[in-house]
Amino acid sequence: MAKSKNVRQIIVLESTANTGFRYSTKKNKREHPNRVEFKKYDPVVRKHVVFKETK
Repeated sequence: MAKSKNVRQIIVLESTANTGFRYSTKKNKREHPNRVEFKKYDPVVRKHVVFKETK
């Protein structure tokens, strides 16, 4: 059986508010080869802040 090459990669998004809160999600490596940023809710600060992809 041949291995399938998975296009989607699991990534970790970390809050820029220095709370240490993280989200895990998936992204398509072909469509977004660079690191991504999303504005999501941080429950520690109780605000929407920018989350950046970590290695």
